[in-house]
Amino acid sequence: MIPRGMKCKLRSVDPVSRTGRVRKITQSLLEADGPEVSLGTICSVEVRSSNTQRALQAEVVRVDRDRVTLVPIEGDASTFVGALVTALSLPGSVTVGDALLGRVVDPLGRPLDDGNPISGSERGALHALPVPPLERRSPTDILETGVRAIDGLLTLGRGQRVGIFAASGVGKTSLFTQIAQHAASDVLVMCLVGERGREVEAIWNQSLDNATRKRATLVAATSDQTASLRLRAAHYALAQAEYWRDQGKHVLLMLDSVTRLAMAMREVGLAAGEPPTIRAYTPNVFSMLPRMVERCGAIKNGGSISALMTVLSESDEIDDPICELMKSLLDGHIILSRALAEQGHFPAIDVSRSVSRQADRLVDPTCRRSAQQVLDWLSQYERAHMLVETGLYVKGSDAAVDKALERNPHIIRFLRQGGDEYSARHATESALSNLVGNG
Repeated sequence: MIPRGMKCKLRSVDPVSRTGRVRKITQSLLEADGPEVSLGTICSVEVRSSNTQRALQAEVVRVDRDRVTLVPIEGDASTFVGALVTALSLPGSVTVGDALLGRVVDPLGRPLDDGNPISGSERGALHALPVPPLERRSPTDILETGVRAIDGLLTLGRGQRVGIFAASGVGKTSLFTQIAQHAASDVLVMCLVGERGREVEAIWNQSLDNATRKRATLVAATSDQTASLRLRAAHYALAQAEYWRDQGKHVLLMLDSVTRLAMAMREVGLAAGEPPTIRAYTPNVFSMLPRMVERCGAIKNGGSISALMTVLSESDEIDDPICELMKSLLDGHIILSRALAEQGHFPAIDVSRSVSRQADRLVDPTCRRSAQQVLDWLSQYERAHMLVETGLYVKGSDAAVDKALERNPHIIRFLRQGGDEYSARHATESALSNLVGNG
């Protein structure tokens, strides 16, 4: 009798040698007459080199009756017409689990931290299906981030999917790394798509302490790498997060950034022949992003994946197609303000324009009332501050506005927080209560 583990390994083996020949080469893609494989398959392509061990890896992005289209995974496309194309693996599983904790890897699972090769035996699906709706559960436990503005006024839950929306240069990455360091979770999975190599090193070695790194995995595909590799990074990070969620763990998945991921999807879509639509984004962007978001969340009788995704907007108005799509998909959005950032206000969260769709059901009535009172004061201040600055408002004209103007300096002090400062939830609730009680 064949052992069960051996049966699983046998099922994952493809006994057929699947090959083809290159027919066309362009700057960004290859066409070949085979092999007969499905989308997402990684293939090895013969190259001209004195080193016979060297080969080009490419991913199948389109399958026609008499040809396949491949996108090189790495930038070197020094192959030739007639080169042999061999299927390496059918799209399926990747290494997950303990072997990746404390490691920095690329989207192919190769170490970037000069450590030992990744050699774990646990496998996870690279393109897993989302959990069915009735097997999910709404967040019931608070996700503590250590940031007063979020924990006090925009409370998040374990299993919630939230976006940080901002134009460039507003402190998005700084807030991202602050939450990564201080947020409470069993496992931290970070995915950096299209970032500069310097920032990958800085986030891992400088922003995270040793204790956090030991329970974390970082998957990175830098801006100079191919679109296929950048897209694969997000799927690899999701596979790692799903493994730990299925083990009953609470996972914090942090993706920076969705916009650069969408750009990678667009490049792959154009290479596959998809037509450009709004802002030249191809249809695969608008079908793939919802599936990726739905792979996160909390499940019944299991763990959860809390997803925090940054979205880089084209302007300070936060109204481009990717921003609007992600707002409709996520359970909340945190919007950063350039005006606050230019005043040296960190984190530059525009609380009035931000929302957590789970906050009301997570916090107790007292905290809810306190938060609502602060938000009301902020709204009154926003409504009147232009009149105040131009000298058109006379004190005593509106009691609500007078109270908002009086409390605004105290609110600003509450919302401001140093990048390396951690605020425990009980301290945040106490400060919020004092802020409202002093009024």
